[in-house]
Amino acid sequence: NIEWIYGDAELGAQLPDKIDYIIHAAGIASPEHYQANPLETINVAVNATKSLLEKAKETNARFLYFSSSEIYGDPHPSQIPTLEEYRGNVSCRGPRSCYDESKRLGETICWIYETYFDVHASVVRPFNIYGPGMMPKDYRVMPNFANSWLMGVPLKLYGGGNQTRTFCYIVDAIDAFIKILVECKVPGVYNVGNPTPEISIIDLADLIKLKIDPSIEVQQIEYPKTYPKDDPNRRCPNINKLIEDLNYHPQIELSEGLIRFFRWAKLNYPLIPNSY
Repeated sequence: NIEWIYGDAELGAQLPDKIDYIIHAAGIASPEHYQANPLETINVAVNATKSLLEKAKETNARFLYFSSSEIYGDPHPSQIPTLEEYRGNVSCRGPRSCYDESKRLGETICWIYETYFDVHASVVRPFNIYGPGMMPKDYRVMPNFANSWLMGVPLKLYGGGNQTRTFCYIVDAIDAFIKILVECKVPGVYNVGNPTPEISIIDLADLIKLKIDPSIEVQQIEYPKTYPKDDPNRRCPNINKLIEDLNYHPQIELSEGLIRFFRWAKLNYPLIPNSY
């Protein structure tokens, strides 16, 4: 019972007049893609957000805005795990700024509509969500590693691979998104992720070797020109607010999630044109 409406999200008039929920998950989130399309990245995070919030105001719909953990920039070690109250360490001039700063402004627009127009607008800040559905040319670490494995070439680690991340499996993330959208009584801002383990990219590659294929090789390379610099050193969420407000607990451990994702990629990536 799904009706698909194809159109420009910036033009809210294309949407029907009766809407209960608006989930604004559109965005150019891959670093290689937003570096290549900076103005388009800003447009979807800012102008489309305003248009959809206007529609939410007209229809009294609940609104969920997908922000990003990137809005925190490169947090000081004292701010990791990172709370929602942390204001960030973000550059407004640089290869990541189009994404980071436009997501921050999108959050401000949500706050304006919540404060001045009584729109129930909640914000989620996802921390490295992964799983089935990621496209092979997304150019983020999980599809990059899956592609390399399927091609039989070494997993490539940018800049030494000492950056740390946490990874949240898609099923757990969707559980959190729906809880925030439906159950949240007061509009709020929530980190969404799995805080354990915080793992370096080189250790992630070793875990993939252990769980997926012992024959995998690993190669350290410099950052390619297509990948923006200023890669945050660490990224790990504090999700206590989500736990306390909505009784949320991620269920899928990283080892199990990797097995599920790589199994899916093996079945689906060869079927996607130009996968490699």
